[in-house]
Amino acid sequence: MVEDRRPYRRESQEQRREALINSALHLLAQGGPQAATVRAIAERANISPGLIRHYFDSKDDLTRAAYAALMDRMTVESLAATEGISDDPAAQLAAFVAVSLRPPVMDGDRVRLWAGFLHHVRRDPRMHDVHKATYLGYRDRLQALIQALPGRSDPAKARALAIACNAVIDGLWLEGGTLPDSFAAGEIEQIGLTAISAILDIPLPTHTPTSNPPEVS
Repeated sequence: MVEDRRPYRRESQEQRREALINSALHLLAQGGPQAATVRAIAERANISPGLIRHYFDSKDDLTRAAYAALMDRMTVESLAATEGISDDPAAQLAAFVAVSLRPPVMDGDRVRLWAGFLHHVRRDPRMHDVHKATYLGYRDRLQALIQALPGRSDPAKARALAIACNAVIDGLWLEGGTLPDSFAAGEIEQIGLTAISAILDIPLPTHTPTSNPPEVS
């Protein structure tokens, strides 16, 4: 009987941990650090404040987990756009870029969260490690898509190209998420595709599927 219950208990603990992360992200996006108190996070997650220590060593630990979750979700959502696109590396790359530059990946709340987390990256070495890991996680996937293009298999050259392309995506994501009303529908992603096509010196499809991947919770 005890052994039969263990999988369910582990799942329940993971769900509660995820609920705490989601609550922290929501409160940080809506009201900033002053709104994301331990008590407020616990109440929103429907978990006793005293139990937070069961899932996280400290509030800083929860903050690191929330930042990692935010960044990983955006990478997963961008990668989801490449699924079902086979035998066409250029189309896969274009889909990855386009989805990175449209909702839900490019979103005002996410930009504000990212900007707020950067303060912690500067003062907390462990948060810096999270930032580095998530940045490299996205960039490595972008590099793999570039290496799949004809004539782009050299890892060193593909890495340099990925850094340049990632910088374009980051800049457009930041401006598009901060000032969405300043751009026409689809303008940001088309600018991104045109710029990356120029960097890579290879034509990329400028019209990508308009349906968005489901947001990862």
